[in-house]
Amino acid sequence: MKKILLLQTGGTISMQLNSNGPELDPERWGDLLYKEIPELSQVADLEADKVFFEDSSDVNRSHWKMLAESIYRQYENYDGFVVLHGTDTMAYTASALSFALLNSAKPIIFTGSQVPMSKLRSDARRNLVNAVELATHTIPEIAICFNDHLFRGNRSSKMSIGDFDAFSSPNYPHLAEIGIDINLSENILRPTGSFECNPVFDDSIFVLKLHPNLKSEYLDCLDLKNIKVVILEAFGSGNMPVKGDYNLLPFIENCRDQGVHVIVTSQAAYDAVKLDQYSSGRAAKKRGAISAGEMTMEATITKSMYLLGKNLNEEEFRNQFETSLAGER
Repeated sequence: MKKILLLQTGGTISMQLNSNGPELDPERWGDLLYKEIPELSQVADLEADKVFFEDSSDVNRSHWKMLAESIYRQYENYDGFVVLHGTDTMAYTASALSFALLNSAKPIIFTGSQVPMSKLRSDARRNLVNAVELATHTIPEIAICFNDHLFRGNRSSKMSIGDFDAFSSPNYPHLAEIGIDINLSENILRPTGSFECNPVFDDSIFVLKLHPNLKSEYLDCLDLKNIKVVILEAFGSGNMPVKGDYNLLPFIENCRDQGVHVIVTSQAAYDAVKLDQYSSGRAAKKRGAISAGEMTMEATITKSMYLLGKNLNEEEFRNQFETSLAGER
């Protein structure tokens, strides 16, 4: 029987119901787990460890480092890993770990739930049983298991607040479909080098969501001396205003002059940013803007932070950002 380590980080799946509503209870989660799902012992030789216990909206780069180092430290002792995590930022953490733990030959499967495990109509049981079983397979991916699907972590986004089918992988096929049988995809990533742990993330980034009537003068207050990457969430294939009070090209030029990388992603979840397609994108590219391609916002943010943590020069940053490091593009 495969030996699987269950890593607890918090989230809805671990909440207890009381008179005040659902609350995180770091002391009782282990008892709840084995009480509610005793059949997990039939799937794998399961051990559990608490890494941290947070609502996922409070999870940040220090938690990513803690989780990555915990897996790396115990990597040789287990056949696979399952991470319990809140859904709100699960795709961010899974994306971050895909860069921090490059070339894992073992499955690292994230899961959680929309409803606490202690509630009768919860999706926690199905998600956790599926995740543990998938972790016993040969799936060398950092992935998210949710609602009978397995997604590559750095290709995933949370799409729904209230549905059990909370996650999607807009620009990449599912890695597995779970029904009576588990059907694995041919698109599962294979390691291309030695396993490494480098969980250093620099959070000197700023994300700007474009909208009609955004005055460029509002951006003058940004202290670009303390920002290393600006991510523009643009329209369509990377389009943006380039006329009058709303012209963003001078802002991009100012970023370039101060050594700030400008990355262009899209407000559309599907397909890719193509800066060569329209005149505004070409103008931004001419001023040094970088396309995020088909990457999710979660992957764009965490990859930027990861590359900043490596202290690369401008050309190295651009080259590595435009290269697929962990199947993210």
